[in-house]
Order: sequence, then C-alpha cells, then structure tokens
Amino acid sequence: MIDKVPALESMFRFQWEEAQQAYVLLYPEGMVKLNGPAGEILSLVDGQKSTKQIIEALNGKYPDAGGVDNDVLAFMEDAINQHWIQWVTP
Repeated sequence: MIDKVPALESMFRFQWEEAQQAYVLLYPEGMVKLNGPAGEILSLVDGQKSTKQIIEALNGKYPDAGGVDNDVLAFMEDAINQHWIQWVTP
C-alpha cells in the first residue's frame, strides 16, 4: 500500500466547509465531515502522490508528531473500505 497512489473516487468532492469549520467530502446523497487528521491526509490525495510521499510530506509538516506512518496507512485502508479513494496509476 505504501507505493500505491490514491485518488478521490469520482462521486466525491473534497473541500473546506466554512459552516462546519472542517474539511468535508460531498457526495450526491450527503456529506461526510472529516476530522483534522483525515482532512490533512485527503488534502494531499491528488492522484499523483504515492502514499509514501503523503507520509513524507506530513512527517515533514509535523516533525514533533513522532511519525504519522501508521496513522496514514490506517486512514488509507479505511478510506478504501469507505470507497472514498481508489488506487490509480499516475
């Protein structure tokens, strides 16, 4: 999974929602309000960066966190199971 490239599933739109003060995933039937870490991760999902590159970017942004590797991998697994993202070939 670390070398795979995630992309948002086409039925979802990722955006900052001012009224919610959070990132959200919009889809035809509704909205998913994301917590802070999920929003940070999905903000880097662009169909070009690998999971490894996303982890490196977040570790660079939050060096005092002690490593986000396992958190990102767990999120990616959950996002795949929720059908929020898919694996693509860039």
